[in-house]
Amino acid sequence: MNRLAVLISGNGSNLQAIIDHIAAGDLDAEISVVVSNRADAYGLQRAAAAGIPTEVLDLVEIKAAGGDRIGYDVELAGLVAGYEPDVVVLAGWMLILGNDFLQRFTPHIINLHPALPGAFPGTDAIARAYAAYQAGDIKHTGVMVHRVVEEVDAGTVIVKEPVPIFPDDSLADLEERIHLVEHNLIVAAIDMVLRAL
Repeated sequence: MNRLAVLISGNGSNLQAIIDHIAAGDLDAEISVVVSNRADAYGLQRAAAAGIPTEVLDLVEIKAAGGDRIGYDVELAGLVAGYEPDVVVLAGWMLILGNDFLQRFTPHIINLHPALPGAFPGTDAIARAYAAYQAGDIKHTGVMVHRVVEEVDAGTVIVKEPVPIFPDDSLADLEERIHLVEHNLIVAAIDMVLRAL
């Protein structure tokens, strides 16, 4: 059975999609650990409810104790490696990972990003796409899953899907439409990566 480590920072709705597809037999994998950089991330409760081990490694706490970002990445890499994942899935993980982490798991780290390749890298991608649509700069946005490299949201694309934006959309409408696409795309990408191992 292929083992996944899923890294999250918040609500964990994409984590829930992965859990549900595994439970339904649609994804031949198991989640060996869910790791968050925030102890209050709701996704940790989702993992616990599914009987999945959870870990929290808070960058703020590490820095408050005199640590630094490199040390954080080294500690995180060691923590994740202890669960022996075949693939590391960033599903709403909101920290940029440095080389000290990436070197341990490349090329088997994938990231879900709510934008199309080359568009809106980094944080707040949905809000930035919505603003660009309002300004007449784009006609649609999208979602992609890509392999993680040092440059933010610039790795090889595994899967992508455009998402329409409609004239009467609120930002919340667009967010909801993107999340629905994300839930299917992340599972499809994991399946593709696992089949290629």
